[in-house]
Amino acid sequence: MKKLYNKIDRKVLKAQLQNDKIDRITLSYYKYYHLPNPKIFRDHLYTNYEKIGVMGRVYVATEGINGQISVPKENWDAFIDCTNDLIFLRDNRLNIAIDDDGKSFYKLKIKVRPKIVADGLNDESFDVTKGGVHLDAKTFNKITNEDDTVIVDMRNHYESEVGHFKNAITPNVDTFRDSLPIILDELEEHKEKNIVMYCTGGIRCEKASAWFKHKGFEKVYQLDGGIIEYSRKVKEENLENKFIGKNFVFDERLGERISDDIISVCHQCGEPCDDHTNCINEACHLLFIQCDKCAEKMQGCCTEECKEIINLPEDQQKELRKGKKEKRNVFKKGRSEALKYKK
Repeated sequence: MKKLYNKIDRKVLKAQLQNDKIDRITLSYYKYYHLPNPKIFRDHLYTNYEKIGVMGRVYVATEGINGQISVPKENWDAFIDCTNDLIFLRDNRLNIAIDDDGKSFYKLKIKVRPKIVADGLNDESFDVTKGGVHLDAKTFNKITNEDDTVIVDMRNHYESEVGHFKNAITPNVDTFRDSLPIILDELEEHKEKNIVMYCTGGIRCEKASAWFKHKGFEKVYQLDGGIIEYSRKVKEENLENKFIGKNFVFDERLGERISDDIISVCHQCGEPCDDHTNCINEACHLLFIQCDKCAEKMQGCCTEECKEIINLPEDQQKELRKGKKEKRNVFKKGRSEALKYKK
């Protein structure tokens, strides 16, 4: 039986992607839907996506599907046919990337998860289908100009650090799960106001808005399609762009330019910069903001220690990594004490 996953070394795959001349379209999508057997669905989807060269990351669960992928432009029609063959995804929104070089993903990864977004909520305690009112870009701009409106960023600190809507509350949290109780507490005094939520593509707000309504908030709204769709509509309809900076994305690009504003700084020297990177040291892999000068000086590393490690022979680096996976910083997202100018 054919193995329904890719085991080629990621360094090889990344090199192949950089040399790949195929035009690709990056997009994201999600759908809350009851899947009776996510494992069977996962294998079916992997088989179909692999045939047409789709790469990216897809999570499936009994509550639905959440995907961030790239599709060869020449196979776009085949991808749409594949999507429409799944009745629950027919006519579902596809959030096409704004600032796309086609180098967003280097392999196809489809995983079965308990939830399509980790939220820590007990879904049986509230009705997830009773979410907030969806706002298009024009209506979002109008309602957020009103004095009795509170704008809430449902993303994490490293996302809002490089870009957010004007006057938005931006919780200093590492995860969506962390943000919910913190935002609930912060909004308690604003219960009679319009609560307008936004996130990258809409999926986090879909769940959060229903939960906030369950908690007694009545005037709950969410930006339809998130920042990605908002940016597209602003350009198409010549609307005021109320988003400043970059939209952080969870792929190899790590960001889409929405406005020319740079609202963050290099975590190592303090100069204006909003380019995220991961420390090149495989034992670290910390996500942080690094300017070109510091990247050259530090060889893509977050500390001098990491810089020393990457200059060791590969076998010595592997030896140092043995048994130390729990110390890898990939989930710290800029929280390292070694970063002098972190937010």
